Amino acid sequence: MADQLSFAESNTLFAELVLPVPVGRTFTYRVPLLLNEQIKIGQRAIVQFGAKKILTGIITSIHQQPPQEFEAKYILELLDEHEIIYPQQLLLYQWIADYYMCTLGEVLNAALPSGLKLSSESIVQINPLFNRDETEFDFSEKEELVLSRLKQIESLTYSDVTKLLSAKTIYSLLKSLHAKGAIILIEQVKEKFHPKTERRVRLSSLYNDKKELEKLFETISAKPKQEAVVLKYLQYIPVFNNISINKKGIKKSDLLKEDISDSSLQTLVKKGVFEEFDQTIPRFGFSDLGNYTPILLSEAQTKARNEILSSFDNGKVALLQGVTGSGKTEIYIDLITKALDAGSQVLYLLPEIALTTQIVQRLSKIVGASMGVYHSKFSDNERVEVWNGVLNGKFKFVVGVRSSIFLPFDNLGLIIVDEEHDGSYKQYDPSPRYNARDVALIMAQQHHAKVLLGSATPSLESYYQTTQGKYSRVVLNQRFGEAELPEIVFADVALEKKLKRMKGDFTSVLLSEVSGTLNKKEQVIIFQNRRGYSPMIQCEDCGWIPKCINCDVSLTYHQYRNSMVCHYCGYREEMAKQCPTCSSKRLRTMGYGTEKLEEELNLYFPETTVQRMDLDTTRTKGGYENIIEGFEHGTTDILVGTQMVTKGLDFNNVSLVGVFDADRMMHFPDFRSYERAFQLITQVSGRAGRRAKKGRVVIQTSNTQHPLFHYVTHNDVDGFIQWQLSDRKEHFFPPYARLIHVSIKNKDKKKCAEVAEKFVADAKAKLTSITIQGPGEPVISKIKNEFLLTVLLKISRDQGKLSEVKTILSSLADHVTQQKEFRNSKVVFDVDPL
Repeated sequence: MADQLSFAESNTLFAELVLPVPVGRTFTYRVPLLLNEQIKIGQRAIVQFGAKKILTGIITSIHQQPPQEFEAKYILELLDEHEIIYPQQLLLYQWIADYYMCTLGEVLNAALPSGLKLSSESIVQINPLFNRDETEFDFSEKEELVLSRLKQIESLTYSDVTKLLSAKTIYSLLKSLHAKGAIILIEQVKEKFHPKTERRVRLSSLYNDKKELEKLFETISAKPKQEAVVLKYLQYIPVFNNISINKKGIKKSDLLKEDISDSSLQTLVKKGVFEEFDQTIPRFGFSDLGNYTPILLSEAQTKARNEILSSFDNGKVALLQGVTGSGKTEIYIDLITKALDAGSQVLYLLPEIALTTQIVQRLSKIVGASMGVYHSKFSDNERVEVWNGVLNGKFKFVVGVRSSIFLPFDNLGLIIVDEEHDGSYKQYDPSPRYNARDVALIMAQQHHAKVLLGSATPSLESYYQTTQGKYSRVVLNQRFGEAELPEIVFADVALEKKLKRMKGDFTSVLLSEVSGTLNKKEQVIIFQNRRGYSPMIQCEDCGWIPKCINCDVSLTYHQYRNSMVCHYCGYREEMAKQCPTCSSKRLRTMGYGTEKLEEELNLYFPETTVQRMDLDTTRTKGGYENIIEGFEHGTTDILVGTQMVTKGLDFNNVSLVGVFDADRMMHFPDFRSYERAFQLITQVSGRAGRRAKKGRVVIQTSNTQHPLFHYVTHNDVDGFIQWQLSDRKEHFFPPYARLIHVSIKNKDKKKCAEVAEKFVADAKAKLTSITIQGPGEPVISKIKNEFLLTVLLKISRDQGKLSEVKTILSSLADHVTQQKEFRNSKVVFDVDPL
């Protein structure tokens, strides 16, 4: 390779490594002579970091310049024969670090699945598939000692192995054991390795001989159940036609399907007639491409598709603005298959894990085994399997959430960002605080790939780019087939309270609509963007409200745990039995979360099955799938959920959507609150009436005349965006300005204020032409025992280089936090905050 150094063994080489630590530079290590011919850019290397710590780094360059200030430590080991990260990925990671004002190490830490990282806290375990009696390898005395110890206890840390062997370095030994299949290495104790296996059975090789088999039948002729097992096996596996197929055997569950006795099978296993064994299988069991019905686009969809292809030909990003239910997914599938047929890789980004469930079911029938799925609910091992699958070309097509932008693509031809407006594409904490939609645009530039953004309610930023000629806008304004847009009905909460028609916080209008829908055997979605049972508990006598001890926020009551939880730091208390201030036992819940809605709907409609979809019910890997499957199959009548239920889900029998509390969304103290409220209400409304039957949407609000509802009622997305763009321009907010949000944190409130004042004063002196607002207290001014003050910088899009502003801000932050009295302070930057 032209960019890869190749030297004779006598040359002394040095390598620059990026390590997963929040330090803004690479680290220089010396390459052992034995590794000179093996080392490559993009490989993982094990290195010592500091006195005791061992880390996995990525090699970013190789050179012959020794460091001047210190003696470089040696690389301990290379973990890969070939690169696991491509040069263009490293360039992308560096762009993320520069743009979002973080370090390359922080980007690497977010990018690599934990299974690809090794550290001194790593764990060694016996490989569950390792059989000492069957292995062909010999083991050294030290290897035998490690294996013997692992038989006594489940796992050893690297430190444990070092002490056991009284050795300074153990990495060559561990690498040898790993290569022999004897051990597995995992990063933390919290997730032990579990290869995906299936239990299989096969006939003992003795019975490949026909005479031996005849003897067997003579032996078991008086035992019809055992005889039935053997006959059924031979029916599936005709061993005399092909002896080799007996080695693979048959899936045990398949053999037991047809009234075959498990106890008889076990008896035959004990007698040595059958053998049971576990076979490792791929975690992504999508079958090879088979027959499927080709997508037939409607006239409107075909027109939209052709306009998208035309914009691609002109080198532009395409924004597909299609009403809910217009069939955007069918257009995506058409474009995906075209790109794959052309030999390119495709990345299909989705904002929520829940959306991958339905789309994967559809796409697996079309794309088959070349599809990988990548999201955080998968285990480390599954994520590594997808990473390696992209690397080795197995997965040409990936469906995933925001972290998918870190995968090692080398021939990316198309990126689709569905629901491009969605805030879930933005990473908040920890750093890097990137927006996957925006990073995808940079990826596309690197790969010369096409980008399609899709949404029924585009973000103001993307819509604005179409007005500037940077993107092309393609409009699909009619629903697919015979489906019509739903009818919007308003339930006036203020009027209902006056007339005393409310039941709890349910209006009579909403309850009546739910009842009528259920009577027609149709389904209902109720949207409330707040999880938990109740936002807070309050004493009726003295007004006491339980607060988090670490954050300036009230605790949320969760009935299923009988506890009060902070949604910011995770602090938890048992539900109070009495008020700690006045000892009163008159404690009441205030407000509604999804859990309380679920409970009350069960009371109002006792014959109905109500299911909740929020963060609490979807924590497990299969949580989303189980809930969505139950709703699709009609076993759930009412689905209560947070914003998870608003996005892209497609259910045939949903004819009613209830928006429980529109006012709370609209009046949140944020300049984007109207945009978010409009998007959420429009998106969740789109779940109703997606087939022949027209849907209805009930919106509970105390202000039915609010201007936002005019645009919702008429599905006037363009009118709403023009209204908001005018307001944004007047107040100098995005898309007319770029924002950098700065958070100053300190456990001492006074010091926090001093740091903030110093930072703002220095920033105003250096950046005279930039609008700087603050410092001020945010809505929640204390999180995880740290006090917060915030500063907002507004930067004109045509005002010099943004990179220069960031360099100055980083320098000011370093300067103020390096002062002795402020060393415990943190200055955190969020570029393009949402």
